[in-house]
Amino acid sequence: MAEEDDTKIRILQSLRGKICEAKNLGPSSGPNRLRDLCTFCTIGLDQEEVYRTKVYEKSVSPFYGEDFYFEIPRPFQCLSFYVYAKSMFQIRDLPVGKVAIRKEDLYKYCGKENWFHLQPVDPNSEVQGKVHLEMKLNELITENGSVCQQLVVQIIACQGLPLISGQNCDPYATVTLVGPARSDQKKTKVKKKTSDPQFEETFHFEVTRSSSYKGRSHFQVEEEDIEKLEIKVELWNNGNLAQDVFLGETRVSVKILRNDHLHKAWYLLQPKGNGTKPKPDDLGSLRLKVTYTEDNVLPSACYTALRNLMLKSPDVKPISASAAHVLGDICRESLGYEALLPVVRLLLHHNRLLPFLTAVAALELENTQEANTIFRGNSLATRCIDDMMKIVGRSYLTVTLKPVLNEIFESNKTCEIDPVKLKEGDNVEVNKENLQGYVHKVFTSITQSSSSCPPLMCDVFRSLRQLASKRFPVDPHVQYSAVSSFIFLRFFAVAVLSPHTFQLRSHHPDPEISRTLTLISKTIQSLGSWGSLSKNKLSSFKETYMYDFFKLFQEDECIEKVKKFLDEISSNVSKESSGVEDSFVLKEGEVHKRAQGRKRIGKKNFKKRWLRVTNQELSYHKQKGKEALCVILVKNILGVEKLEEGAFNRKNMFQVIHSEKPLYVQAGNCVETNSWIEVLSQVSRCNPGRLSAFHPSAYVSGFWLCCKVPNENALGCKPCTATVLANIQLDIDCDRETERIFSFFSTNRSRLQKMEDACAGMSVYLGQQEECSAFTIQDPKETFRTIKELGEVLDELQAHHDSKGALTDEPGTIANPIVGKTA
Repeated sequence: MAEEDDTKIRILQSLRGKICEAKNLGPSSGPNRLRDLCTFCTIGLDQEEVYRTKVYEKSVSPFYGEDFYFEIPRPFQCLSFYVYAKSMFQIRDLPVGKVAIRKEDLYKYCGKENWFHLQPVDPNSEVQGKVHLEMKLNELITENGSVCQQLVVQIIACQGLPLISGQNCDPYATVTLVGPARSDQKKTKVKKKTSDPQFEETFHFEVTRSSSYKGRSHFQVEEEDIEKLEIKVELWNNGNLAQDVFLGETRVSVKILRNDHLHKAWYLLQPKGNGTKPKPDDLGSLRLKVTYTEDNVLPSACYTALRNLMLKSPDVKPISASAAHVLGDICRESLGYEALLPVVRLLLHHNRLLPFLTAVAALELENTQEANTIFRGNSLATRCIDDMMKIVGRSYLTVTLKPVLNEIFESNKTCEIDPVKLKEGDNVEVNKENLQGYVHKVFTSITQSSSSCPPLMCDVFRSLRQLASKRFPVDPHVQYSAVSSFIFLRFFAVAVLSPHTFQLRSHHPDPEISRTLTLISKTIQSLGSWGSLSKNKLSSFKETYMYDFFKLFQEDECIEKVKKFLDEISSNVSKESSGVEDSFVLKEGEVHKRAQGRKRIGKKNFKKRWLRVTNQELSYHKQKGKEALCVILVKNILGVEKLEEGAFNRKNMFQVIHSEKPLYVQAGNCVETNSWIEVLSQVSRCNPGRLSAFHPSAYVSGFWLCCKVPNENALGCKPCTATVLANIQLDIDCDRETERIFSFFSTNRSRLQKMEDACAGMSVYLGQQEECSAFTIQDPKETFRTIKELGEVLDELQAHHDSKGALTDEPGTIANPIVGKTA
């Protein structure tokens, strides 16, 4: 990935987790118990909703089971999870309660499931944004000649105020001097339709002096006065005919001016501190798993040494002495093989993954004693190949499984064949027929998909096939089971079982469809288990009903289809291709699109549309499934960039620049905006004629709002965002991946030291010691050399972090606002 600034530190945030389940929702007693209402959950960054589950059936203890992952494209103060009840008789959904976690507390819950008590949704606690203040003390001589003190407060600006009903707010500020016996309030003008108002208004307050005051040449505030006075700034949205909405407040003690007569700083807005918390069990509980990651990515040059050491891994012999393998070894105890994902992505980007996977697979096969257990465990090799398939196989899954999965979800036929689980009125023969039809469609889609299998996956499978044949030369089936254990058991069967985790569906399936997918997945696993093709597969089923069902597929035709498919995706023969790339959907969803050629202002100029982008075209539709109102070929896209809020007084807007007028689109939230821009930029990155500069605002009333140039065809006034990616499916930021690798090494530095000591001990005593059993050490001298080199590289990179960390923004800057007092 190309860096925009060789000296800039990038702070990249991401959130991963799961909304698991709730229990005892609603008041513990009374008529408002939520037995008769369906519920759903949302995730909010401050007050901006960025994720929503589907609506779940009536229950006071619903199971949600929805995984989420997204990049966080902006600063935030608080992560919130809301539970809402869906009411048929009310216009608005009913808030049941929320879980709010401040950003600085997220590390406490990292990677673990926790139960959280729901708290009430209080409008006065729903705040976001920051305010820029200046305070100073002046001496003032009154008419009678006495000297008093004047406090001058300037409200300069605010940033990041929330949207109100999806639109920019109309904010104003109140400034109050609060003391034991006084409360003097002043108010700014209302700023229209902006979340980043510029106030630039100054207010004066006279401060009462004690009677003991004597004239002094250098005026100072007395201690007793400082302790008692504070400035309270509140932000409000002007409701016109409706009630004004509280946006947040901050309080600053006047004593801050004791040693400095001028104070100027940014402050985070805080909720009102006058709420009363209910009993913990009043509203129920929510079980969540949350992992927040913040990568402080240094300039690219800082990572050169560590990156080169990791990229050298495939060439190290034995492979267990390589830096990549050492990382997997030392992190296995605490993280499993989670630390291998950035290694896989880094090697993939630099075309070094195939030799590494071949080497670690060969190492695993050396320790495999029976052919029928080949690649069945959770090992370093299997985890790396799993990660590779998930990264490069996304579009393959979309093309192969998405159409049939959509049919399963939409038709929703009953497929239960377990007699114990049948509902009253179910016909097991009809259900069996439904299930057989679904399995046949999924099986056919898979076995006819070889031409869509990504080249890298084919190369890996070919390598696995050769290694397995060499390790077990007398077993004619092992060459196939080595491939089927990945492509069927770890790829297709898992995607069928959990389509939402592979972006094949937007939400977790309901229980009935989930059961259908489980039965299909079980059957597909068995159909693809080549290791038992020569044996009686029916013995692999513990359940009698699955035994009877699978007999329907005991045909030579099925076996031959599997064999032919495995041959095609793992042989040296080039796959036949029609020469025409299959079209597949990359992203789709509801947005607001600005009508072309309209005036700048006007609600009707923005209409809801269904936006859809494939690898070939961008289109928008009146509704999902309707004919396209407009189609823009991907090859005609010249740029995709964010649009300034001031262009149409709307947040979360971006523009698609093509041969005609730009397409202006408003996404639902900041995460969605980022996602649309990323997908569209990737799919069009290689287009000839892409712009090098663009206009970040709109052409209105005869000139560009950004640069005031009156020519609509004028060249852009701002450089376009660099988009240099290796592949549409491989959005890999190598510096970020290397930073993550550094983080994993740093966290497990004590384990690295133990491994170094184990190598030294083996070299001295010429044998395997007890402390070495936790590591894979084939060549202690080579492994020791790698670890020593790693230590030097990690120390050097840590020094870069320490020196850059010293440049952190001072408290009170716009990048590091002060957390003010609350009531």
